[in-house]
Amino acid sequence: MRLLAILGMGLVDPSTPVAAADDAGITRGDGCFEGCRVVTTADGVSRVDKLDAHLARMRRSADALEIAFEPLDWASLVATVCQAWRVPGEAALKLVLTRGRPGAGPTGFLTVSDLPSHYPQQRRDGLRVVSLTHGTSHDAYSSAQWLLGGVKTLSYAVNMAAIREAARRGADDVIFTSIEGQVLESAISSVVWATGGVLRTTPAGPTGILGGTTQQLLFDRAAAAGRPTEITAATLADLHEADVLWLVGSVRGPVDVIELDGKERARRPDLDAEIRRLAGFPAP
Repeated sequence: MRLLAILGMGLVDPSTPVAAADDAGITRGDGCFEGCRVVTTADGVSRVDKLDAHLARMRRSADALEIAFEPLDWASLVATVCQAWRVPGEAALKLVLTRGRPGAGPTGFLTVSDLPSHYPQQRRDGLRVVSLTHGTSHDAYSSAQWLLGGVKTLSYAVNMAAIREAARRGADDVIFTSIEGQVLESAISSVVWATGGVLRTTPAGPTGILGGTTQQLLFDRAAAAGRPTEITAATLADLHEADVLWLVGSVRGPVDVIELDGKERARRPDLDAEIRRLAGFPAP
């Protein structure tokens, strides 16, 4: 099942054409997006996890790309879709903004669809992950704003190529590293690990990685509950030594890594359940 809504039009038939063939979002990947989780109660009331945080990040992405973005218009469109989406459980919401056709202005739309079918299994069984070099230094983005570090652009071809490479190696996902061996992020998630009771994640900024909304919520709630958190550089050796390692995303949630580069990892159901609860996700 799928819903489609277009900025300036509202809900439309899901088969409605959205973008022209010369839209820069299609021809050049010139645009940005957000992926969010929709949670719907048994009586059909839908809400979007961390909508304000997602809209704020999308605005930062749009500002970096110099594409007009009006948060109130997007919030209104999301509200319209939530009123129409009444399927109990979880679903995936995607907000997409492109530069549009030459001289015509931006194109904006959103979709709601069923949760990816493999997510419940990954939550239950954990993830097998391989590390891949990103081919950039750990501070490549420090003085090059035009590289769009931390911007959630439509240009995800490299990320998808990495996931296909992971599949060829018998894995579910990847962790990117810099050319110096510093841990960066997953193709679609933040990297979080726990060592000695401390939750840690990798720094954004010069690394160019995307600041995770679910990772931030998790750290805020963990700190409020008395669990220390830290943003720090790390190597793969640090991840191998961690008590638990997670890939944390907005739709899939925190999922523990059960194998990294062919080395199996013991699971910690107690700690894993705590982290999922703090992030607002159900136990598997």
